[in-house]
Amino acid sequence: MGANQDGFECLVLEIIQKHSSIATEELVSNRLSRGGRFISVTVHILAESQEQLDAIYRELSAHERVLMML
Repeated sequence: MGANQDGFECLVLEIIQKHSSIATEELVSNRLSRGGRFISVTVHILAESQEQLDAIYRELSAHERVLMML
């Protein structure tokens, strides 16, 4: 989840694509908060290993625009 600013969904997808070649735009959905200030982005992938998931989590959580991850 992050602030609803231009390019946030693309940013999330780009980070995940570094670690998973099967992450495509067709597997991405988003939802705005009630007030529209925040956006949640959901990306469905088939994980190949725990290491892959850990790398995705580390990079996403370290990015300044990502406010929260579930």
